[in-house]
Amino acid sequence: MKGRLSVLAAAWVVARRDFTAILFSRSFFFFLLGPLFPVLIAVLAGSLGSRVDASQERPVLGVAMPVAEVEALERARTQLAPVLDDELPKLLVIRRLAEGERYDPAPALALRKVKVAAILSGSLEAPVLTGPGGLIEVWRGPVSMLAAQARSDAKSAYPAVALKPVARSDATERKGRFATAQGAQTLLFLLTMMLAGMVLSNLVEEKGNKIIEVLAAAVPMDAVFLGKLFAMLGVSLVGIATWAATGGLLWLGGGIAPERLPDPAVGWPLLIGLGVVYFAMAYLLLGSVFLAIGSMATTVREVQTLSMPVTMAQLMVFFFASFAMTQPGSAVEIAAVLVPFSSPFAMLARAAREPALLPHVLAIGWQMLWVALLVRGGARLFRSRVMKSGPVGKTKRSGRWSLRRR
Repeated sequence: MKGRLSVLAAAWVVARRDFTAILFSRSFFFFLLGPLFPVLIAVLAGSLGSRVDASQERPVLGVAMPVAEVEALERARTQLAPVLDDELPKLLVIRRLAEGERYDPAPALALRKVKVAAILSGSLEAPVLTGPGGLIEVWRGPVSMLAAQARSDAKSAYPAVALKPVARSDATERKGRFATAQGAQTLLFLLTMMLAGMVLSNLVEEKGNKIIEVLAAAVPMDAVFLGKLFAMLGVSLVGIATWAATGGLLWLGGGIAPERLPDPAVGWPLLIGLGVVYFAMAYLLLGSVFLAIGSMATTVREVQTLSMPVTMAQLMVFFFASFAMTQPGSAVEIAAVLVPFSSPFAMLARAAREPALLPHVLAIGWQMLWVALLVRGGARLFRSRVMKSGPVGKTKRSGRWSLRRR
């Protein structure tokens, strides 16, 4: 008679059973359609936002100054327009003041008598900008340049600047790699947040149908946790591969044209490979905790109650890793690398910024160790808190009374 299966063999049996059951179920099709709705909403929101920005008119600067100074200001605007057209505000003369006439722009703006964003008054020697604080701060430099050009009243020849672009520079390369690191880290977080939460409800149905007792009697509980965790990871990888293939087909067909990110420090093939590994590590680390928490729940309602704190915990991990990315080489980044839950996010960002590969080998080994510890701890917690079949104290008392009677 053969004994029980080993932990790895039993985990393989459980993982194969769960993976096949989920993959060939009807709900898996709706699981694949899940990201379609957020992407559709994001595309519609981006299109609407671009139309709103395009429909907005450039703010206009009203001018209320003496006649000669208004004409000098308009000539200066015409001279500077070929060089600084985007930086200079559009001028609208709202009042040509006679000699000795004064004009107060504040009441006109308060009563909305004029359709301008701000009003330039005073004189060319002492111009006064009246308007919202943020806008007049932006316009202070261009208005000062306009006033100086109007006062000189001399045509200056602005030479054409020849542009000689280069492929890259040190500053642009660092900035580009930071953008790539930020994008990779955000994508890893979105995938983990969307997929790791499914582990919460993995044991609820089997606990209700008493299937978990049969599994616990047949295989070690560590194997049950490990198998279910890897089964959900396999389902998530199948979903990601399907979404990536769909996006690739749309890109090849010209349906979408994503913005090209700068090349990472380790190169795109290695970054994609590390992204898959770090997604698996992040999923297993968070999933092992979520599986232990969800195993304590007895109903779907309790799982729904737990989903909000779980989401907040994922957000805190992401914010910590994102902040550590802005502090390279500091104690904060080292802490983010050492904390197991934030380590995959911090190391993926590091791969986009630095070409060294040895830290990734050490980090993956460190994360695998924590996965084993968390799975073992969750299985023991489940076995000690949930898999109790009766009060121990009463059994012992009944045994003592039976001896006395004998």
